[in-house]
Amino acid sequence: MQPSDYDVWLFDLDGTLVDTEWSYTREVFDRVGARVGHEFSDYQAEVLWHGLGGSRNAQLREWGFEPSAFWEAFHHVEDPMARAEATYLYDDAAHVADLDGPVGVVTHCAEFLTEPVMDSLDIGDWFDVVVCCDDDIGWKPDPRPIELALADVGAGPDHDGVYVGDGASDVGAARNAGLDGVHVERHDPHKRGRCVLGDRRVESFDDLFVTPRSAD
Repeated sequence: MQPSDYDVWLFDLDGTLVDTEWSYTREVFDRVGARVGHEFSDYQAEVLWHGLGGSRNAQLREWGFEPSAFWEAFHHVEDPMARAEATYLYDDAAHVADLDGPVGVVTHCAEFLTEPVMDSLDIGDWFDVVVCCDDDIGWKPDPRPIELALADVGAGPDHDGVYVGDGASDVGAARNAGLDGVHVERHDPHKRGRCVLGDRRVESFDDLFVTPRSAD
């Protein structure tokens, strides 16, 4: 695959372009647990943080939690500056900076966290649009967040677009929006317990952006 294969590139953020130090994730779930009266295991924290079980709300209900109460506690304990300081950019994500526009982000990360993270990592100017999902916009695999991003960059009905993400909801959202979906596997597939089937599956952006060999 080469950058010229598509005229619109959209990406998930957390777990795809960036990730967070485990110590921060563990601390957040300790604080959330204190508020909701439950001690979250490392496994539960990792599954919910990365959405390894698919829909986080469905996973919460399966474990006996009311999603609205959980997310209220979760967003209460998160500090944007602390989140930004604990977030790092995947080395292979540097390829994204070389893409010609339009390039965008569609993320489940809340806006009050997304902006400080992107500012801290100095990647905001990589993107022409950033859409943060919420109850009004919709949540992946609902296609509406991607459709809003496409409309914002003026993508016409005949565009060739792709959405790249680390979760099943990302591939589903791409499919529902009529885009190709690329799954980048950042996590142990045994913890996910399922295979995410996209139009392409890679373990690194180094595998995604292949520079063609010059003729001898």
